[in-house]
Amino acid sequence: MAKTADIYSKRGIRTGYVSTVIGISLVIFMIGLVLGGIFGLRSIEKQAKENLQADIFFKSELNDADIKQIEEELKAWPEFADVFFISPERAIQEFAGESQAEKEVLALFDAENPLPATIGIKPKMEFASQPGMAAIKRKLLTRFKDEIDEVNYDKASVSNVNLGFKQFALLFLAVALLLIVIAVAMINNTIRLALYSKRFTIKTMQLVGATAMYIRKPFLGQALFQGLFSSLIGLALLLTVFYGINNLLETIQIAYTLESFLLLVALLFVIGVFITMISTWFALNKYLRMKLDDLY
Repeated sequence: MAKTADIYSKRGIRTGYVSTVIGISLVIFMIGLVLGGIFGLRSIEKQAKENLQADIFFKSELNDADIKQIEEELKAWPEFADVFFISPERAIQEFAGESQAEKEVLALFDAENPLPATIGIKPKMEFASQPGMAAIKRKLLTRFKDEIDEVNYDKASVSNVNLGFKQFALLFLAVALLLIVIAVAMINNTIRLALYSKRFTIKTMQLVGATAMYIRKPFLGQALFQGLFSSLIGLALLLTVFYGINNLLETIQIAYTLESFLLLVALLFVIGVFITMISTWFALNKYLRMKLDDLY
């Protein structure tokens, strides 16, 4: 009979340990989604801003060779993420969209292409703003005042991209803070419930003369292992989700630099270990201060 009770007791401890690890892992996964979203948002913002385009129109006396020479010089400018030559043929294709429409446009101009050769430029993220684009335009017109006729870009698109990301970042930050608070509360509650089943063991050790630090040591060691193991599981779930998202989204890819990825991994492990250790410490203090009669 005693042997059967011992088996069920050990099974209950193992089940409680597994459920605690699973619960903490899911919370770490949720925190990872929030942090990953914050890091990934900058990558998406970079893609959106560097997808903005301005077109440089040249004076009629310049030929393609002159324009391509300017193109090579612009590629060395630090303001641009991409610089590319747009031939009249490519310009009419982009304008018309379809081969049939292209023929119709050319027919209106007696089969002569009315569009000149231009250079398309895409700014780096830090210059993809109204002041940044205006500064680029001034610099181009100053440097090539005898060659450039006009620099054209969609001011509304530049404003909308910047405003949209500012609003989204504020909203995302508010949601992130709320989710992190909920996640911390869930981890704390999970650990408290796990230690509740061991309250009599804690009190018994205390009654036979064990010091508070001696009692805390095995529980904090277990909390350290739980935090590391749960963070590893949460990270694996997070990477699976990010991999799935990047394969489902065709237009936008959530990309991370090596530094941001390592920072994300480090933060998850630090948060997992820190919260489990702190929650265990305070939960243990509660049961160490309680009287024996209050445990029932």
